Amino acid sequence: MEWQPDEQGLQQVLHLLKDSQSPNTAAQRAVQQKLEQLNQFPDFNNYLIFVLTRLKTEDEPTRSLSGLILKNNVKVHYQNFPPAVAHFIKQECLNNIGDPSPLIRATIGILITTISTKGELQTWPELLPHLCNMLDSEDYNICEGSFGALQKICEDSSELLDSDALNRPLNIMIPKFLQFFKHCSPKIRSHAIACVNQFIIGRAQALMDNIDTFIESLFALAADEDSEVRKNVCRALVMLLEVRVDRLIPHMRSIVEYMLQRSQDPDENVALEACEFWLTLAEQPIYRDTLLGQKLGDVEEDEAVPDNEQDIKPRFHKSRTVTLRHEGNEAEEGEESDEDDDDDDDSLSDWNLRKCSAAALDVLANVFRDELLPHLLPVLKELLFHPDWVVKESGILVLGAIAEGCMQDMVPYLPELIPHLIQCLCDKKALVRSIACWTLSRYAHWVVSQPPDPYLKPLMTELLKRILDSNKRVQEAACSAFATLEEEACTELVPYLSFILDTLVFAFSKYQHKNLLILYDAIGTLADSVGHHLNQPEYIQKLMPPLIQKWNELKDEDKDLFPLLEEFVTFSCFSACLQTSLKPWSMYNQHPDQYEAPDKDFMIVALDLLSGLAEGLGAHVEQLVTRSNIMTLIFQCMQDTMPEVRQSSFALLGDLTKACFLHVKPCIAEFLPVLGLNLNPEFISVCNNATWAIGEIAIQMGTEMQPFVALVLNNLVEIINRPNTPKTLLENTAITIGRLGYVCPQEVAPMLPQFIRPW
Repeated sequence: MEWQPDEQGLQQVLHLLKDSQSPNTAAQRAVQQKLEQLNQFPDFNNYLIFVLTRLKTEDEPTRSLSGLILKNNVKVHYQNFPPAVAHFIKQECLNNIGDPSPLIRATIGILITTISTKGELQTWPELLPHLCNMLDSEDYNICEGSFGALQKICEDSSELLDSDALNRPLNIMIPKFLQFFKHCSPKIRSHAIACVNQFIIGRAQALMDNIDTFIESLFALAADEDSEVRKNVCRALVMLLEVRVDRLIPHMRSIVEYMLQRSQDPDENVALEACEFWLTLAEQPIYRDTLLGQKLGDVEEDEAVPDNEQDIKPRFHKSRTVTLRHEGNEAEEGEESDEDDDDDDDSLSDWNLRKCSAAALDVLANVFRDELLPHLLPVLKELLFHPDWVVKESGILVLGAIAEGCMQDMVPYLPELIPHLIQCLCDKKALVRSIACWTLSRYAHWVVSQPPDPYLKPLMTELLKRILDSNKRVQEAACSAFATLEEEACTELVPYLSFILDTLVFAFSKYQHKNLLILYDAIGTLADSVGHHLNQPEYIQKLMPPLIQKWNELKDEDKDLFPLLEEFVTFSCFSACLQTSLKPWSMYNQHPDQYEAPDKDFMIVALDLLSGLAEGLGAHVEQLVTRSNIMTLIFQCMQDTMPEVRQSSFALLGDLTKACFLHVKPCIAEFLPVLGLNLNPEFISVCNNATWAIGEIAIQMGTEMQPFVALVLNNLVEIINRPNTPKTLLENTAITIGRLGYVCPQEVAPMLPQFIRPW
């Protein structure tokens, strides 16, 4: 018999949902407690889905809220749902995906996706066929609801959909999606392109098999009246440029003209997607030939805020993927300047048309170099010395954007321009001051190469004043610019260390939450740049008290610890960092019933931090490793369920192998089987780092690698023979196979016919 709610229980749940929409904090807290109590009753989730799908007379916000609470329950407790409850929820979702309300359809789509990401795509075999069949419904709501759910599944599970684990459903889904590019509804057309777009970067085989149909269909929609469709077309062409430029070359002139038009689209979101095209095109060897002779339009006009490699945002943490050169991450991009003293800084990190246009100008400068400057100089001169501050500010932006590409030809003008920019640091408008910081940082290399008195000293003095500016955006810009100057000047700053530290320490008391992160970065960069010169008692006494004070103010799970951890490691407080970051996990693993699972972001940062330390300190890291149980912790992390944790643990293992192999060697028999299991290209970054670590271990082990070759070689050979494998993984795989062959030729030689051609 189908489950039916108890009327009294249903009213109680409805009452709770109404209360949770109250603006009263105490009422919300009471609701939260009640929800936690009700979660102990498994069929509470049946009530939530019932309100979402069956109570059509209830108002939409209440029904949607019921679905979102259920979504959170699925996220946290799904494995504890009784089979009957899980079945009822899944059936209700599929039966009501075509609800007349767009809000309810979207909520059901989110719920379906959340269930599918809990490992249910494999155990819910009817889901994808059911959704795909419903696309053919003549009822618009059913078609749109199904497409909405499919788009979310494609976004969240793109790698899984292109895997043997599900018997490659994309072989049916991609051709099906392509049929809907011609649908009469713009919303459906947009869903269809968005679904296919999820599989471009991963080069899904089903899409590669239909690539010409896909490109033709995109061209047919190029002038679509719907802005969302045009946006998705632009996004698709930008990604195709990255992965299948060979298919676009015959049409490149018309694509360039199209992207110029779309860069000026009345819808800013479309224009932004189109503007990304120039950044991606810059990475292609055909770029210069494509653009020479083209009318470039106004892409580089002063609508832009420059964002490139060094920017005035802190380098927020991202997990590392090890490449051949073992590079770290680029700085994150983002700086905005349209309102003078607006303290709501959310917009600062948003990528927008102005920033993208400036990044495009940066790219043009890097490609055309001295050919670009004659076109820009007359405009620049007029802008930089303009009496209207808005115009002057835009000129400073352009000057910063072209710094890298046009540097050589800018040199004759810099003796006049740099003092002018330093003067702009004192401008009464905060936005002029902040963008002057950024632009000066782009010319820091030139400044440091000149006699210090006319350039470096005044720049350093004014930047330090701006670090203590009364405007938060200027503080942020000045701090980041000073970090760049530190990197360029290095020991040139030693005579001024006391003055610099006084300013940075004073900023501790002045800065609010967000800018403290950038301040930490500036201090860390200073330590890197001046090295042992900072290791003086007077300097340590200035710096340590505010750092320790901040440390003591923070809770262990506070993400602000990430940059602060880096500062402490700079001062060798290694053991404390390691325990603080990884101890909560060992406690949770031992007693999962007593402790909540900690945030794994924290764990990933700790691993990557240690990687950086091992890479930076080299053999000197050995004494720190001796005093810790790091090998045990790495072994735990290598077996974590979260791919990003495994990715970072393999990077750390490779770095420690290079830096202090004597500590790694006793664990090799345990580590290598785990590395072999992770040679799975379904998870590109994990596989990449595991491959790299195996190669580093092989070099250190030499002939002693022989018993372990069989654990990894077959998988490596399979990867190198796979179609559409990303370049970095191919390179690392080739190098690791080469290293194994170098140290254990007898074991690798029999496999030669299977890998020599792709190798």
